[in-house]
Amino acid sequence: MSETDMLGYEKEGWGQSFRHIAGVDEVGRGCLFGDVVAAAVILPMGLIIEGVDDSKKLTAKKREALYETIMEQALAVSLGHVEAAIIDEINIKQASRLAMRLAVEGLSQQPDYMLIDAEKVDLPLPQRAIIKGDANSQSIAAASIVAKVTRDRLCEGLWEELYPDYGIKVHKGYATKLHREQIKLLGVTPMHRRSFIGNILAEQEQLTLF
Repeated sequence: MSETDMLGYEKEGWGQSFRHIAGVDEVGRGCLFGDVVAAAVILPMGLIIEGVDDSKKLTAKKREALYETIMEQALAVSLGHVEAAIIDEINIKQASRLAMRLAVEGLSQQPDYMLIDAEKVDLPLPQRAIIKGDANSQSIAAASIVAKVTRDRLCEGLWEELYPDYGIKVHKGYATKLHREQIKLLGVTPMHRRSFIGNILAEQEQLTLF
């Protein structure tokens, strides 16, 4: 998809006289470990950032470069984090929506319209949920890049330092073979989502019975 096509939903919003359109997305929804992280990004009207796309389609190096460009050029950027204990308490769907709401509420510029990746944000603002929004809207794609880079940096930095034996910097908290094996070997940490790893713990308990 060309960069101009990535502005189709934004152009619709501008045509309705919305001037501060926030793209909103989250990462870490399917992880066993760590926060779900959301970002909200408001880009200037008409700005095209070449190469912006769904963060999952980009290399880490490309994401980092685009992250710097987005942070320099955006009118406002904000992040929302929801930790594992809350995810276990309210479920991942509600936690993702909460992280998105926190990100939008933290923006230094109040948005008048939101474009969201396949979700609803619990705020009384005009909004549109777009399926595969991170591949079809520059604003949402920018939010996906900011959220992904932020979470990856936590995995490679602070979270890896806190729990160095789990391979967090390698698997980023996802349910890889290495991660599952380390959970069985070492147990869960306070940053693991217990509601996600019940089957792994059940397997471990069965093993200890023999």
